[in-house]
Amino acid sequence: MMARSSQAPLELAGRRIVLRTLTDHDYEAWYAVRARSRDWLVPWEPRPKGAPLPAEDPASFAARCALRERERHLGTGYGFGIFVDGRFAGEITLSSIQRGPFQTGHVGYWIDREMAGRGYTPEAVVVVLAFAFDTIALHRVEISIIPRNHASLRVVEKLGIRAEGVARKYLEIDGEWEDHAKFAMTIEEWQERRDELIEEWIE
Repeated sequence: MMARSSQAPLELAGRRIVLRTLTDHDYEAWYAVRARSRDWLVPWEPRPKGAPLPAEDPASFAARCALRERERHLGTGYGFGIFVDGRFAGEITLSSIQRGPFQTGHVGYWIDREMAGRGYTPEAVVVVLAFAFDTIALHRVEISIIPRNHASLRVVEKLGIRAEGVARKYLEIDGEWEDHAKFAMTIEEWQERRDELIEEWIE
C-alpha cells in the first residue's frame, strides 16, 4: 500500500481503488450516488427515532467535510471517499479512535449499489487496516454490523476478520436499537496476515 499526503487531501492507494478525503468539490458526485442508493443505505445508518434524514445539501456536505478534516488533524478519525477509476463509489471511515491504553478505532463503510459485489469494499477495508496498523499504529480495529445486513457481512467474511460475538441493542439504526455482530483485528493478527491480505487485495 502506498500513502500520499501533503496538507490535504490524504490519499491511500489500493490495487483498483483510491481512498481520498472528501472536499466540497466532491459534492455532486457524492450526492448522485447517495440519491440513487438512498433506499439501499438508509436502513443501515445510525439515526435516532423520529429524527429527520441527515441534510444532503451542499452546505451540509461542506460542513461534514470540514468536521472530518478536523478529526483527521486531531487524530480522532479519518473519513475517505472510495474512488474507482476516478469515479466516486462510496465511503469508508476509521472513526472513534481512542489512544492511551486502548489504541483502537472503528471501521464503517458503504458502497454505491451499482458497484456492490465487485470486491471494492473488501479492498478498501484492507487499505484502511494497513493505514490503521502500519501508519498510525493502532493496536485494534473493530467493525460492527447488523446481523441481517448480509452485504456488509460478506465483506468481513471475504477477509476472514475474526468474529467476537453479538452486542445486544448496540446502536440506534433508523430509529430502532439494533443488535450488532462484532468483528475485530489486532495488530498481532494483522502482522500474521499482512502479507497475505496485501498480496490478495492490494498489490
